Amino acid sequence: MTLADREWRLIREESWDGPLNMALDEIAAETAADGGPRTLRVYRWEPSTLSLGYRQDPESVDWEFCEREGITVTRRPTGGGGIYHDHFGDISYTIVAPAEELPGDLMDTYELLCDPVFDAFERMGVDARFTEEELPALHQPACYLRKLHPAHDVVAGGKKISGNAQYRRKDAVIQHGSLKFALDADRHLGVFADPPTAPEEFRERVTTIREESGVDREEAVDAVESALLDWADADEGAWTDGELERAREHADAKFESETWNRRREDPTA
Repeated sequence: MTLADREWRLIREESWDGPLNMALDEIAAETAADGGPRTLRVYRWEPSTLSLGYRQDPESVDWEFCEREGITVTRRPTGGGGIYHDHFGDISYTIVAPAEELPGDLMDTYELLCDPVFDAFERMGVDARFTEEELPALHQPACYLRKLHPAHDVVAGGKKISGNAQYRRKDAVIQHGSLKFALDADRHLGVFADPPTAPEEFRERVTTIREESGVDREEAVDAVESALLDWADADEGAWTDGELERAREHADAKFESETWNRRREDPTA
């Protein structure tokens, strides 16, 4: 039985704050593990959010800048560096399925779950691929400036355009990623404490969908959603009232907490 033979739902692009976006991923994992539909989702971050990698040092964040600019900070359950997600320039997706239905090897799972991501780029006219070079880090705390890894960093024209990460629970796998549609290098760097690089260097390392193809944001989102829909032969779906209620409770208890965001201690564990 292939992935497309399973029950999948696509939740089209919606806007949530950072803590709720992360909580919804974990609630979707519970749903899939309990025999419910597997979830594909596309989403925005409102207000703008800095998502920290699981092991990221909170001292790498310019907390005063984030507070002054109204930027939410929340920690992801996945590794890697921090990503600044603004409402316009970032297109995010998540794929959630039971662990038993996916390869046990991490690299094989990345290759499988990134298939619709590459299909989306192709639909947009962007020649994107996993990087073949392990470019050196410019600023380790920043996802888009870390050392590029061939397993999950996607480049176009030699510049990073997408980062992807996995969280493998005992019963489910969550893969989420960021596709860079447009870039505000000043704000992206501003969320970090004393980054040893400049906006010009950032723009030399990172490219965007708009720069590579010229499509508008609505077309780019449609390409991502259509690629996910076709990849899993999914039905259009929505969160249940119960999922949303649980997600809001989980966001409040975990992803909005100082314990989790500042000290990496899960208060719900």
